[in-house]
Amino acid sequence: MLSTVFLNSDAFDFLFMAFGLGCLYEYKRIVGIKGYYIFIAYLALWWAYIYLIHDELPVLILLAITLIIDIALLFFLFSKKKKPFSTIHLYLIGIFYISGGFIFLTMIPYNDNEFAKLLIAGIFVLIWVSDTFAYAVGRTIGKTKLFPSVSPKKTIEGSLGGLIFALIAAYLLSMIESKINIAQWIGLAVIIVVMGAFGDLLQSKFKRMAGVKDSGAILPGHGGIWDRLDSLIFAAPFAYFTLKLFFYVS
Repeated sequence: MLSTVFLNSDAFDFLFMAFGLGCLYEYKRIVGIKGYYIFIAYLALWWAYIYLIHDELPVLILLAITLIIDIALLFFLFSKKKKPFSTIHLYLIGIFYISGGFIFLTMIPYNDNEFAKLLIAGIFVLIWVSDTFAYAVGRTIGKTKLFPSVSPKKTIEGSLGGLIFALIAAYLLSMIESKINIAQWIGLAVIIVVMGAFGDLLQSKFKRMAGVKDSGAILPGHGGIWDRLDSLIFAAPFAYFTLKLFFYVS
């Protein structure tokens, strides 16, 4: 991931387009929807928004729909309904939760006709630091379960540890990437860590409903692509929206 960021923007775009296809395949298999229309819709949206559409209004419309779907999914996360979605709902979730997540993740580094390599790399670092230290702190001192009905191993102590170390990472990143200031890096870190945690829990709930441990087996020891990128794709639209606010206000 980092090598494509620092290689060139086309490599970055292609990698995340391919990751999106992989996640959609795993999502489609887990929720049990059929056909290949969802892949066509994803590729059409991705190509249009990455290469063709440059007006602000269509981007804001897609962002609004994606955020609405993601917020609705948070209600699903805390719901106890066993079958809350129809087939059309599952298609819409796939298109906007997963496809929208990858589209806005890919769009994050593009600002004023410049590819902000350090900014997107910093966002990856925040997610990785949060995940790593949430695991380490949770394994070491974690006792209070965070959401045992969905993810029994996650703890409140681990989540707080991940957030604290992500804030430290944000402070260090502010010394390297000056496109946003230290307060904005801290705010971005909070958004990414919190929404990333929800994304992780949300994907766990989809797997629990399907009765599977992993979304796939393409990455030995880690599961599927969706397993690895669940935090990023859920947090990406919120991070994009936050950055837009930062740039607009500044």
